[in-house]
Amino acid sequence: MYSAFTSVVSMLRAPIMSESALPPLIAVLNGPNMNMLGLRQPDVYGSATLDDVEQLCAEAAEELGLAIDFRQSNGEGELVSWVQECRGRAAGIVINPAGYTTTSIALMDALLATELPVIEVHITNIHRREAFRQHSYISKVAVGVVCGLGIRGYALALEAMAELVGASSSGAGE
Repeated sequence: MYSAFTSVVSMLRAPIMSESALPPLIAVLNGPNMNMLGLRQPDVYGSATLDDVEQLCAEAAEELGLAIDFRQSNGEGELVSWVQECRGRAAGIVINPAGYTTTSIALMDALLATELPVIEVHITNIHRREAFRQHSYISKVAVGVVCGLGIRGYALALEAMAELVGASSSGAGE
């Protein structure tokens, strides 16, 4: 009886797991038409689907000691709201703003307001495409940009983000 009581007391006195023991949360956000990956212009964007991108990100995050919140929206306002939710919740943001890259000052302002590190990702090399695609409002607030490396760019962005937020690279298997 005494040993059971002692065990309970020991458990109560044990240090409580702090939030810092949880893996850093990285929001992986995707803009308009990204839900059409694999269908829309596969000669430009490849045959991988958004589900493939999410799987790649989940695997990379696990290896890097990160947690991810992977989302996609065709709506600018919804993306802005998701970015705002990251403040105080996430450690960083990886974003493929897609069509909002060249148009959304609102998204740029929301990213600035989070005061979080941001990495911009594009599947294609936007600098080798039409002139209007070569300007990015998001690049102005990003610590880095990965473009032209296909969906592998997401994994590279997560690797860079892990370094920025100081994540341990001990995955679940270690």
